[in-house]
Amino acid sequence: MANELRNVVVVGGSYVGMETAKELAKQLPPTHRVLLVEPHTHFHHLFAFPRFAILPGEEHKSFIPYSGLFSSSSPHRILRAKAISLPSSHTLRLDRPVSLFSSDVIEFEYLVAATGTHLSAPGTLPHDSKPANILFLQRYQTALSHAKSVMIVGGGAVGVQMACDLAELYPAKKVVLVHSREHLMTAYHPALSNLIKERFKELGVELITGERVVIPASGFPSEAQEEGIEVKLQSGRTLKANFVVLATGQKANNAWLTGPGLLQGEEGVLLNEKNGFVRVRPTMQFAAENLGHCFAVGDINDCGMHKAARPGYVQAGVAARNIVRMIKGEEANEEIVKGVAGIHLTLGLKQNVIFRNPNTAAGDTEPFINRKEDGQEDMNIDAVWIRRGVQVATPQEYHL
Repeated sequence: MANELRNVVVVGGSYVGMETAKELAKQLPPTHRVLLVEPHTHFHHLFAFPRFAILPGEEHKSFIPYSGLFSSSSPHRILRAKAISLPSSHTLRLDRPVSLFSSDVIEFEYLVAATGTHLSAPGTLPHDSKPANILFLQRYQTALSHAKSVMIVGGGAVGVQMACDLAELYPAKKVVLVHSREHLMTAYHPALSNLIKERFKELGVELITGERVVIPASGFPSEAQEEGIEVKLQSGRTLKANFVVLATGQKANNAWLTGPGLLQGEEGVLLNEKNGFVRVRPTMQFAAENLGHCFAVGDINDCGMHKAARPGYVQAGVAARNIVRMIKGEEANEEIVKGVAGIHLTLGLKQNVIFRNPNTAAGDTEPFINRKEDGQEDMNIDAVWIRRGVQVATPQEYHL
């Protein structure tokens, strides 16, 4: 039908996917609508997971309804489903039929991939529903509270934050962090690693660097083991802990980027074979020539920007504006401007640091470091609900 709305599909409803959907909803002409495809019932505030996997009482607040994204009168919709494949270059197959189409296949004029990456729990969580994920976090809290010794595998942001929180909340526990390299947080200037190592000494966190843990095929137990868990290192050493936290690297959520719709897109060009991320042009379009109507933003792409929410928001804006240009018959010519990597990292319940790598293009040789003592135990989670457009009148509404 000539008057039927044309679909701009955003796959993935985390930070960058939501930002893309919001930008598109503001800018699209009335001929088009946004369809956000997301299997989770609620927005997952991932930044709070490392804290709420340890500290009980606020875990339910890290799952926020999507109701604040689009107004009820708007044509834009959230489709609760998981993307499975691309049967053609303009169709997306879902894992279930959706009522809007009475089908598991939807047509689109433009598509934005924003499925991000997967981390070991509790960096990301395994369930789609709020109650199941709350229960998962509560059981994780219990396991950590029962463990006399905890080993954390991985010296990225999740591992560092959990080590600091555990040592501060449970000073009697033995907390050990094992990292495969000499420096922690290797995407950043070594000054950040040095700062974290100093903090570990203050808190009594034992740090083992230059060692890789041999992860069993079945993984580590999900409950604390009173008799201890033997943890083997590739060097031949064996360590012991009552509970093991895996905080290892990101893996691209790219399983759905398969199907006949991508065959013409030269699959070798579509994904970077080394890391599984989507190859993109500076305009955020897929690098594959005949898939210029498809975009990838945030952690799922291989654009070279630091993988974090803030750079992803920049990419979301570029992609949205380029899609609007293409709808108007213009060229998608806006390109991303890469900035330096930065992070706001908690180092315990109160201590935190804002850190940015040196901007060498501007002649900087030293990083920006702002150490602070203004952290909150609940990570100011109530304000996150407000920023996500969800107003809460009573404490019970945080359970919705």
